[in-house]
Amino acid sequence: MSVETGTTRAQDPEEREQQSLSTAAARNLATTTKTRPQMQAITSRWLTRMLPWVNVAGGTYRVNRRLAYVVGDGRVSFVQTGAQVQVVPAELTELPLLRGFDDADVLKALAERFTQREFEPGQAIVESGGRADHVYLIAHGKVEKVGAGPYGGEAVTGFLADGDSLGGRVLAGAEGTWDFTARALTPTTVLELPYPAYQAVAGQHEKLREHVRRRRADEDKSLNKSGEADLAVTSGHTGEPTLPGTFADYELRPREYELGVAQTVLRVHSRVADLYNDPMDQTGQQLRLTVEALYERREYELVNNPDFGLLHNADFDQRISTHSGPPTPDDLDELLSMRRGTRFLFAHPRAIAAFGRECNKRGIYFTPVELDGHHLPAWRGVPLLPCSKIPVSAAGVSSVLALRTGEDDEGVVGLHQVGIPDEYEPGLNVRFMGIDDQAVISYLVSTYFSAAALVPDALGLLENVETARANGS
Repeated sequence: MSVETGTTRAQDPEEREQQSLSTAAARNLATTTKTRPQMQAITSRWLTRMLPWVNVAGGTYRVNRRLAYVVGDGRVSFVQTGAQVQVVPAELTELPLLRGFDDADVLKALAERFTQREFEPGQAIVESGGRADHVYLIAHGKVEKVGAGPYGGEAVTGFLADGDSLGGRVLAGAEGTWDFTARALTPTTVLELPYPAYQAVAGQHEKLREHVRRRRADEDKSLNKSGEADLAVTSGHTGEPTLPGTFADYELRPREYELGVAQTVLRVHSRVADLYNDPMDQTGQQLRLTVEALYERREYELVNNPDFGLLHNADFDQRISTHSGPPTPDDLDELLSMRRGTRFLFAHPRAIAAFGRECNKRGIYFTPVELDGHHLPAWRGVPLLPCSKIPVSAAGVSSVLALRTGEDDEGVVGLHQVGIPDEYEPGLNVRFMGIDDQAVISYLVSTYFSAAALVPDALGLLENVETARANGS
C-alpha cells in the first residue's frame, strides 16, 4: 500500500493506466451481429403487387375484341423551328376521317395547308353556334370546352391539351355548326385548316376523297356507346313478329402482346463464393439484390414502356386533364366516372401529396382502407396507391392512373410465364453461364413480363397533374 504525503494533484484521466480490457480489443474475440445487405432503391411496388398475373404459356397474349367502328381524335405530333410550328404529315392520320390513309405525298400537301395562330388566355378559338368550317390542332396550351348548362349558364364539358384536335369531321363537309365554345386557358398555339384549303387538296386526289367517304360511312353505322356494331334485339313485343337476325363481329387483327424482358449478368468471384459464406451466402445475397433491381425495372417498364406501358396504352377517350392544375376531388370523381368498377388509383407520391393539399383546402379528409394489412388513403373507396415509377416532369407535372383489373372483369392484367427453365421465382430465372479465366462465375438473371388492357375503358389517365406547391399554400 503506497502512501503519498504533501500536496497532491488530481491525475489526468488520460494519464491513468488501463484497468480492464478495452472494447476495441474485445471485439476481436466477439461475433458481431450483422444485417444482410440493405438496398435503398427498393420501393413498395404496389402496381406489381396489385396486378393479377396471367400465365402466358406460348410467350404471346392475344386480346380478342368485338369489332369497333368509332374512330376518335388521337394525338397529333408537331415539329418546332424557333417560334414556327408544323404538323408532322403522317400524324394527320390521327384525325378521325383520315385514320388509315397511307399516301404520304397527299398528307404532306395537306399538312402544308395548315396555318399557325396564337390565342391569349380567355380568347375563344371557336364559338358555339358558329359555322364549323375549320380543323384545329392544339400544338401547345390548354383549352376548355364550354357548353350550355342545364339552367341557362355555361358548363365546362372537357379540356384539350397538346396534340388534341377540334373539328376533325369537318373534312366530310362544312355544313354543321359548333355545339360548344373552345376557349384558351393558357397562351395557346393552334394550327388551323380551313375547309376550302382541304377541298383544294382533295379536288386533286380522288384517293383522299374516297377514303373520307368510306370512313364517314363506317361512322354512320348503328353503333353502341362503345363504338361496337349494335346487336339487333327486339323486346316488349306480342304475337309472332319476325325477330331480327344479328351477330357479334370480331376484330380481324387483334392485338398481341409479346413478353418483354429485363436481364442482367451477375458476376461473383469464386474466391468470394468459396471462402466468405459464413454466416451469409454471398452468392445468395448478390442474387437477392439483383432480383430486387430487376423487379424495380419491371415495374418501371409496366408504366413507361412505349409498347405495353400503361401510360402509353390508355385510350385517348379515357384521358382527361385536370380542371385547374393540381389534382382535385372533382378531377378524381370525373376519372372514376369514366369506367365501371375502378379497383385502384396509382399516382406519384408527390401527386398524392398535392391531392391531399387540395382536400385540406376544402376540409375533406381521406377515408383510409385496409389493403394487405396496410392502412392506405382512398377516394370514394378506391385505394390511392403510390407509384414512384409514374414520371414527374421538370415542371412538376405528372399523371394519375385508374385501373380496373382482372381477366374476368375485362380489366388490366400483368403477363408472365411460369415454369421456365432454371426458374428462381415465377417468371424469373437464373442460368449458370460458366467460369471465365479470372475465376469469375457468371449468372444470367432474366425476368419476362408485359401488361395488357383487355378493353379500352379498363385503363384511365388523369393528365397535366401539377404537383408543385403554389405560392402561399
